[in-house]
Amino acid sequence: MKIPLIALTIALIGCSPFSSTPTAAASPGLPSLSSSQKTAIGKKIWQNECAGSVEGLTSWNAGENFPSLGIGHFIWYPAGQPGPFTESWPAFVRFCQSRGIDMPALAQAQHAPWRNAAEFRRDFHSPRMKELRQWLASHVEIQTDFIIARSRATLPQLLAAAPAQDRARITANYQKVASTAQGQYALIDYVNFKGDGINPQERYQGKGWGLLQVLGGMKNVSHGPAAAQEFAASATRVLNRRIDLSPPARGEERWRAGWTNRCQTYARPL
Repeated sequence: MKIPLIALTIALIGCSPFSSTPTAAASPGLPSLSSSQKTAIGKKIWQNECAGSVEGLTSWNAGENFPSLGIGHFIWYPAGQPGPFTESWPAFVRFCQSRGIDMPALAQAQHAPWRNAAEFRRDFHSPRMKELRQWLASHVEIQTDFIIARSRATLPQLLAAAPAQDRARITANYQKVASTAQGQYALIDYVNFKGDGINPQERYQGKGWGLLQVLGGMKNVSHGPAAAQEFAASATRVLNRRIDLSPPARGEERWRAGWTNRCQTYARPL
């Protein structure tokens, strides 16, 4: 079912994924996800981010100045070390707290307690880190709900950031992709993977790589699987452009194959 631009915007607005607590309820007009579909999405995201491993639930990637936690590799900055990417771990903690879910004390610190990767590695096998990984491994559902809620809260922000002449097309592309569970996985995973594309700091040579750029770069296709396949193709183009424009010191070429493989999962049935 197609939804007018204004109606969809009103239906979705009011849930910022980072500054407020998003909700995992289905957005009006979008097909609801069954429990089994949400489980499948959570497992795919865990595989995408952590190779499905428990140890991968607490990571500090080479070349980064922050740890990544959970199935969605939520970013958590150390005190006094903000970076160019949107921090998502504190928002996840608030999401859990709003639902009365107890978390380990380590998870609720204001800032990541490790100043650098070396400190993180030294602490990796400590009791508190093992407790955190065990908690994350046993709370996949709430992490999946958070990622879904964050994705579904994104569209009004995309429309506000997009040029007025592009808003109807971006909305139409979002609706087309979201018309199948396969497409909803693509939207959910990509926002978690590379963000919404709104943050002006998330640019290389003026070009972003988030959901806004992927939806804006899609070719005209029909609803259904074709839309998910075109989303996958557009995401691949956007991420290849990011790598091509990235500072050489970041060494992003090493990620091209893995990122391409991840985008290809969007073109396959859930």
